[in-house]
Amino acid sequence: MSEVAFHVAGGLFSQSGPSLTLPRPDATPTPVHGSRRRKLWEIPHKFHCPVIGVCFDVDELRGLMTRIMHFPRDTSDFVLHTTAVGACEERSRLAELLHKQLERRFQLSIRRHSTARSSDALGAMWREALANGGEIPAALWSCWTHPACDATLEHAIYGDIHMIQHQVGSGARADLNTLKALRADNAQLRRQLDAARRENEAMRSEKSSATQALGARIAELRADLAGKDAWGASLTAQLDQLRRILPDLRDRQALARRASDAEARMSALSAHAAALEDEIASLKRQLVQRATAPAAADSEIRPLSAVDRNSAVNVAGKCVLCVGGRTGAVDAYRQVIEERGGRFLHHDGGLEESLHRIDAALAAADLVICQAGCISHNAYWRVKEQCKRTGKPCLYMKTAGVSGLSRLIEANDTEEPLPVV
Repeated sequence: MSEVAFHVAGGLFSQSGPSLTLPRPDATPTPVHGSRRRKLWEIPHKFHCPVIGVCFDVDELRGLMTRIMHFPRDTSDFVLHTTAVGACEERSRLAELLHKQLERRFQLSIRRHSTARSSDALGAMWREALANGGEIPAALWSCWTHPACDATLEHAIYGDIHMIQHQVGSGARADLNTLKALRADNAQLRRQLDAARRENEAMRSEKSSATQALGARIAELRADLAGKDAWGASLTAQLDQLRRILPDLRDRQALARRASDAEARMSALSAHAAALEDEIASLKRQLVQRATAPAAADSEIRPLSAVDRNSAVNVAGKCVLCVGGRTGAVDAYRQVIEERGGRFLHHDGGLEESLHRIDAALAAADLVICQAGCISHNAYWRVKEQCKRTGKPCLYMKTAGVSGLSRLIEANDTEEPLPVV
């Protein structure tokens, strides 16, 4: 076994015994070389390993060593590290290159640590950097190369950085376990993501199909709408053409209505004239008969404006047509007729209803009540002509009141002579 002692953090272990020799607090410190900072090859050789391992990344170290050395590409990182550490034991091209790189990279930290004038001040700055944890490589290089760094501070820094490397290794192992768990979670999340993507793709395909179907339907509806618009435009063009051909169409329609009304009035006047002629002929016959038999003639003359008491004595079971009258009193007219057992019909006498409907109403009626003061002349003459031609009984009223209608019917229901109304 070798008798050479090997270095540990904070002291030496010798092969002759298990005791640990620690530097005494009052030990003679490393000589300070004025204000000149130490070079990389001037610091103790056992400090080169942590400096190279902490201050240089593996890829960066490989790149720097490639500039002045030739080695196989498959050289391990450990071989590169030990080679760089060995080259720093003395001044060499690699040591100078690494020293320049460290000086250039940590120049701000070097300038800040240059304010320290004692080992205690420098130690305080190291502990501050150690507490922050963000500038340990820069503080390590700045402190070990500082002229005020004595042996006690050197070994304290060496012990701190040594334990940090152990903690980093332990943390790396913990990080590896965490990384494995994260990878498993990542794989599960990736599977879930793939399933969600497939589901999303299926939904997107379904929505795309539905969108295409809706688009086709919209196209059909637009085509249908365009056809209807074209048809409407064609009809509008035809209407415009007809209006151009017949510019006085409305006037002609108005004239046609006026001609129809005039024809109806003419028919009514013709019927009235025929009725007057018949009445004149009847009067002439009555005059002739009266000349021969005055008593008999007087008994046969009846007023033309009313019916006798035997023709409309009872309205029960009969269909009674009321022509004219006030619109608001129609329900009252109906009540008067239906209370006496009759069936009620009504025509407004041409005020709003067509006169053509009055013929059918007259044909269906058994008794007609004409309110002469509330109907048109055409309706009056048409009712009078139809009743005379068919022999249908007709009662005439000059007033449109409900009480007058009741008195008229009651007068015809009694045995007294019928009054002229």
